[in-house]
Amino acid sequence: MKKKIIIEGMSCAHCVKAVTKALNSIDGVSANVDLESKTAICDLAENVADEILKQAVTDADFTVVSVEAV
Repeated sequence: MKKKIIIEGMSCAHCVKAVTKALNSIDGVSANVDLESKTAICDLAENVADEILKQAVTDADFTVVSVEAV
């Protein structure tokens, strides 16, 4: 399963690293974060609730615009 997260507030490679680290710290999540499109594509080994993904990004001080299945 894959989910696409639209994220506001990322402006540099450090931001991408912070979001990637936050999402990858969730069990079963492998995230690929793209600064240009302001998105994270998450490959999920198991179903992870949208709220858990949102909280990880929010805890890293960024804003989630939306989460959608891909």
